[in-house]
Amino acid sequence: MLFIGRQATKFGYRIQAESHKAPIFTMFGRVSGTVIDYLFVFFLYGIAVNMFAGAGSAFNESFGVPFWLGTLIMVILIVVTLMLDFDKIVSALGVVTPFLIAVVIIIAVVNIFNPQVPIDTVNEFAQPDCTPSGLWFVDGAMYAGFTLATAFSFLSIMGANASDHNTAARGGLLGGVIITVLMLMINAGLISNMDIVNELALPTLVLAQNIHPALQLALAIVMLLVIYNTGVGVMYPFLKRYSEPYTKKYYTILIVAAVIGYFLSFVGFVELVGIVYPAFGILGLLIGLGLAIRWFMNRRSKKKLI
Repeated sequence: MLFIGRQATKFGYRIQAESHKAPIFTMFGRVSGTVIDYLFVFFLYGIAVNMFAGAGSAFNESFGVPFWLGTLIMVILIVVTLMLDFDKIVSALGVVTPFLIAVVIIIAVVNIFNPQVPIDTVNEFAQPDCTPSGLWFVDGAMYAGFTLATAFSFLSIMGANASDHNTAARGGLLGGVIITVLMLMINAGLISNMDIVNELALPTLVLAQNIHPALQLALAIVMLLVIYNTGVGVMYPFLKRYSEPYTKKYYTILIVAAVIGYFLSFVGFVELVGIVYPAFGILGLLIGLGLAIRWFMNRRSKKKLI
């Protein structure tokens, strides 16, 4: 994730990408690139629908708000944000990050040092049959691929908007470091509560409640902000792929996609995770392989490719 995140932003800067289409076509050619492009757009939209459903679950589990209403609130917020210009969208996403980091660190550290399940008994509660493949290393790789795929389009656009090549590279690398450390910490916190996490759609909320009810409220708010963050982050590249931002076509696709996505979200958050994440993860690993090959070719060539 560290390596590929860095390469994605560098590549975006190098070719001045306006969407994920240019990087994908450059790496895979027009024929294969077209197939990957359509799959990528399909799954980007799938992640957005998943975020709508996640918002409904978060509102329901945290505040007792009906699923349909919580989902509707998030859809409206995302639609309104996507009507802003790009710089304001980036600013809106950036506001969330410091709060997310602070709350995740508090929750993870406290639960790691005060485990409900001793580390030597964790396997007693594991349910590998409930995971997509049943193999931890395959699921781990697919999740890394999913993380890359979710961010790839936005990273490419962000890289293109960087002030210079080195800034693009450092930004991608630093983002990879932050998310990797946060994932390691929150997974360690989840493992320390393995007796309960398997039964919940949003187990981190319980980790927060174990510390203090006020922290559960704070995490619920931050989680909704993260869902909002991700929803905007995947919807913008999806819209930009098929329309010029802030045109009539852009707004039309936005409204239609939001309405359809709202009704699709009623499939359920957990069910959508089980369907979308593994498939998108495999696609992300394929994109990561393409970036790695270009890096290798660049190391052996005098002509800079990435």
